Amino acid sequence: MKSFKIALAQFSPHIGNIEANTQKMLEQINEAKKQKADLILFPELSTVGYPAEDLLLRPSLAKRTQKAFEQLSQVKDIVMVFGFVNQTEDGQRYNAAAVMKDGQVLGVYNKQNLPNYSVFDEKRYFSEGHQHLVFEYLGHKFGVLICEDIWSLNTVHQLSQLNVETALVLNASPYEVGKPQHRLTTMSELAKQLNINLVYTNQIGGQDDLIFDGTSFVINKDGGIALQAASFKEDLYYAEYEAEQKAYKVGTVIPALDTLAEIYQGLVLATRDYVQRSGFPGVILGLSGGIDSALTLAIAVDAIGADKVQAVMMPYTYTAQISVEDAAAQAKTMGVTFGIAEINPIVNSFMQTLYPFFGNSPADATEENLQARARGTLLMGLSNKFGNLVLSTGNKSELSVGYCTLYGDMVGGYAVLKDVYKTIVFELAKYRNSISETPVIPERVITRPPSAELRPDQKDQDSLPAYEVLDAILYAYIEEDMSQDDIIAKGFEKEVVEKVIRLVDRNEYKRRQGAIGPRISSRAFTRERRYPIMNGWAPGV
Repeated sequence: MKSFKIALAQFSPHIGNIEANTQKMLEQINEAKKQKADLILFPELSTVGYPAEDLLLRPSLAKRTQKAFEQLSQVKDIVMVFGFVNQTEDGQRYNAAAVMKDGQVLGVYNKQNLPNYSVFDEKRYFSEGHQHLVFEYLGHKFGVLICEDIWSLNTVHQLSQLNVETALVLNASPYEVGKPQHRLTTMSELAKQLNINLVYTNQIGGQDDLIFDGTSFVINKDGGIALQAASFKEDLYYAEYEAEQKAYKVGTVIPALDTLAEIYQGLVLATRDYVQRSGFPGVILGLSGGIDSALTLAIAVDAIGADKVQAVMMPYTYTAQISVEDAAAQAKTMGVTFGIAEINPIVNSFMQTLYPFFGNSPADATEENLQARARGTLLMGLSNKFGNLVLSTGNKSELSVGYCTLYGDMVGGYAVLKDVYKTIVFELAKYRNSISETPVIPERVITRPPSAELRPDQKDQDSLPAYEVLDAILYAYIEEDMSQDDIIAKGFEKEVVEKVIRLVDRNEYKRRQGAIGPRISSRAFTRERRYPIMNGWAPGV
């Protein structure tokens, strides 16, 4: 048995761009060879990216994949383990991994456990594999697993029974709060329980609503962590196996991020990839002087740079002067393009046009929504003229209960805070200020009571429970799927719970029409929580 070095390619594929992904893989392979790596491990479906969804059904996929294999077959003197779509002659399609060396395919592994829950939909596209792949190299016995396989105790146990010393695991494991640490803890226990080394490479990058955090790792048979890669950073990492010690040498171990840093970096990565890979030259958003737009602006600047961000303040009669001042101050601090567009003439024009229909009807939410829709129209006009993507600034609390205006503040192509509750928005704003020498979000934006400023002296809490209460009820109802009665039993006021649940249920139609946004929770308003808009389900038990 010999000592050897494995390169973990924490890789960010461009979904569907097999040619570009292959070229990037070749660059990483060449770099790994310079560092004397004997083997390089890529993430799940690395040639096409994950999830490619119905691109997997395109007739030319097999031809494009074959071209990737032809390019990779030119590589010499390193073993490559990479993900691809294996389309067989009998018409089956598999989520697969290939082991290749010096132009020869040493083996192909077809994923055995296909997840079909939460954000996963693999049974729509793939058939299940049934055979393990084991190969020997440099006197060491390797096995191959793909993502969900490692969470199946039976599958890993079968592999360990084949006297495999190291399981090479290709992954595209989406991020949610706490997931990186959960993986490490669970896999450490698994390695120790089954007496097997784990080399785990995870995809990185934002893809539509999903975030992939990377956080690849190597764990020895005793459960000890030999390598832990950074979260939300694309890079090559190296693990050295020492034959005499029969273990991977402890090398790079980057500490896990705390929760707020983890969420913030995830949102920045997701925003950057969505804007850049969608081909937008920059972004534009309405900067109201409130905390949601302030945080969204900070994330946008950190994601793509101040020179690609435009902020517009759109005051109306009810807009406080301090809101204008705070918006201007933040825009100046962050160095973004900033302008002020008064919406009084637009709203007044709307009211004049609608007067024959409204008559002397008393003012209500209609007039408030006209203000929001005037702002939305301005942002979309600027977007159309200059090509920048409109960022929606609403948070999960508002979207949950419909405290937002369809075609108004909900307009936009990407909702950065869509899966972030309001209480977390406040914490993230404080966190962002804490990591710069000079705070980028004005302090009173964080401390003043939130307000939509659509009527005199309006406060969010005039219409909603305190956000600490609201978010706790929402979390129980949405993330934990608790019934109305069970939530009341936790000590919340009956009338408040009933009101919140009624608002959540009745605003499904709004959420369906909203922009997508990055997922950070286990139950986001995208792939996971899919309720019919029209239904007769009554709350309660």
